[in-house]
Amino acid sequence: MVPRGVRHNKDMTEHLFEARELSKRYGDTDVVKDLSFEIAKGECLGVIGPNGAGKTTTIRMCLGLTVPDHGSIDALGLSMPRDALAIKAQVGVVSQFDTLDPDFTLSENLLVYGRYFGMKDAQIRERIPRLLEFAALSHKADARPGELSGGMRRRLSLARALVNDPRLLMLDEPTTGLDPQARHLMWERLQLLLQQGKSILLTTHFMDEAERLCSRLLVLDHGRKIAEGRPRDLIAQYLEPDVVEAYGNGALALVDSPLETLAARVEVSGETVFFYTHDAKPLLDALAAHGKLRTLHRPANLEDLFLKLTGRQIREEG
Repeated sequence: MVPRGVRHNKDMTEHLFEARELSKRYGDTDVVKDLSFEIAKGECLGVIGPNGAGKTTTIRMCLGLTVPDHGSIDALGLSMPRDALAIKAQVGVVSQFDTLDPDFTLSENLLVYGRYFGMKDAQIRERIPRLLEFAALSHKADARPGELSGGMRRRLSLARALVNDPRLLMLDEPTTGLDPQARHLMWERLQLLLQQGKSILLTTHFMDEAERLCSRLLVLDHGRKIAEGRPRDLIAQYLEPDVVEAYGNGALALVDSPLETLAARVEVSGETVFFYTHDAKPLLDALAAHGKLRTLHRPANLEDLFLKLTGRQIREEG
């Protein structure tokens, strides 16, 4: 039987999820404006941007938690908000903050969450051992969330999001607050899900996370899409290939000096001068004469892209 609302056309077989011209306004502020994107099967689409760029509002509209003022969302062959319940039944969610029940054990958290999807207890109990094993938490099945580390709680949140075997996962900054070891373990688990054909919509502030996990990226600022593409393609499109960082005593004196002519672009952040160039050798040779300076030569990366497109000014939360 074909579920109500399913559309058999080329577009929907190519894209598991499509958002078209989404807009959301609060007061006089356009939080999201004319945003369109799609997600294919087995793809991780990353959404990056400064605080206040509209990332969380976008996720909330995709989940039917916030109604857009304009635009449309088609997911899994269904339409939001008309088919919101049917869509949510096939979506897994990990929010920025843990929403685990502190009074239940890990196994009980999974059991209760599965009931929200109308699943039978026997079906959920059959899945619980595999979910805990996937999250590397089998040995903590009878523990409560308060007894876990931050990384363990995030992995439990991911396992819980998988209880209904979703086709699409929406992850809002899933590794915020984790130490490097915990982040790397989460990345490994997310890579496994992509290999299994799951699709992921991921917001993150970690550029190394975005480059490691995401097939494509959306860069948002002030609610608008300012760039979209594969991570390495975006770096090649917007940046010079080489970056030389100079810092230490006397680094700021390099600004407006003849050395600037050896770079295509120069930026300053704190006590560090960033030279963006197509050929680093002449610049490195010239900097060698400044013995008190420390230098770092590296390829351009997503952090450079992020800062070029959205600026180096700090954005406050809220």
